[in-house]
Amino acid sequence: MNDADCSRHLVYVITEDWFFKSHFFDRAVAAVDAGYKVTVITRCRDSARELREYGLSTENIEFSRRGLNPITELATVFKLRSTLKRIKPDIVHNIALKPVVLGSLAAQFAGIRNIVNAPVGMGYVFTSEESKARVLRPIVKVLIRYVLRNKNRRVIIENHDDFNNLVSGGFARRDSIALIKGAGVDVHKFSQRPEPAEPIKVIMVSRLLRDKGVFEFIGAAKIVHSKNSAIQFSLAGDIDDGNPTSMNSEEIASLAKSTDVTWLGARTDIAELLAESHIACLPSYREGLPKSLIEAASVGRPIVTTDVPGCREVVTHMVNGLLVQPRDAQALASAIEKLAQDPNLRKLMGEENRRKAETEYANEIIINQTHRVYDSFYNL
Repeated sequence: MNDADCSRHLVYVITEDWFFKSHFFDRAVAAVDAGYKVTVITRCRDSARELREYGLSTENIEFSRRGLNPITELATVFKLRSTLKRIKPDIVHNIALKPVVLGSLAAQFAGIRNIVNAPVGMGYVFTSEESKARVLRPIVKVLIRYVLRNKNRRVIIENHDDFNNLVSGGFARRDSIALIKGAGVDVHKFSQRPEPAEPIKVIMVSRLLRDKGVFEFIGAAKIVHSKNSAIQFSLAGDIDDGNPTSMNSEEIASLAKSTDVTWLGARTDIAELLAESHIACLPSYREGLPKSLIEAASVGRPIVTTDVPGCREVVTHMVNGLLVQPRDAQALASAIEKLAQDPNLRKLMGEENRRKAETEYANEIIINQTHRVYDSFYNL
């Protein structure tokens, strides 16, 4: 990047500062190192202070994650428009479904041409079978088609299922989409580790959300323990009250008292927890590309996950893990038991996972692919 490029201003629009810190921080810092000024528009909480310590600017917008009130969302669009007109970015990168829609509209109203949209995971509206989600789905589809197909837009998608759906559904032009597999992983921090001694430990790393398959994980643990009480199940992850599929207080209290699953709460030592485990599990209903699975892959752990978009992007059945149908605790339990009983299969799958982490998910790969999307605006 030459001296003239140093004035380029990249803005991320995302609902939560902690999610940005977890999934996009490395790419943003790399952009600063490449000469960009970087601003994150988000709900500024504790993580925003950390972002500023690394040279990122922040702007507070109080996004509503649970609410889908049209008046509230329109007000957010105009707040975003006002902020964008004031800070004058060259590129706006919207992350997740609500920022993709609201951020694109705001950027368009502010006269910003270069927009990157990353509808990671496709969100609650597309994954939930609740009546509210089903009613909103056709409306959201119209909005997505409008904001993704507009001129000078780039779309970042994380798995082949979503890529194909966007193209076949006419939501985005094929030549505007970049397939970038997830958030990346630090393969040095999440280094390959040998299995610990038994007893077998199964870990799920996830927020406490129904659509992550938390209840299926708990159900599978009960089924396994009815035959083999020695296998240990742990769940590492925090409460997320802002998500519509969050477990309620009664369900969380029941989990905290469970004798089948040990709830570890929010943890920052995920690499060590994976190293202490034998099997990684995520029975999600749908993903973009789950960070918890690529971290498990990097440590060299076999994976049990669901045969759904995002999860099957990481796992090939019987090669580096086992795929089961979603919402099926019995199938999940059977797959866990299969791996628990076969150390050689675990070893082979773990080695394949480490290879995939190094060649497909390493931070350097994901950063370079993302920055090529930004550069494409200037290489027309």
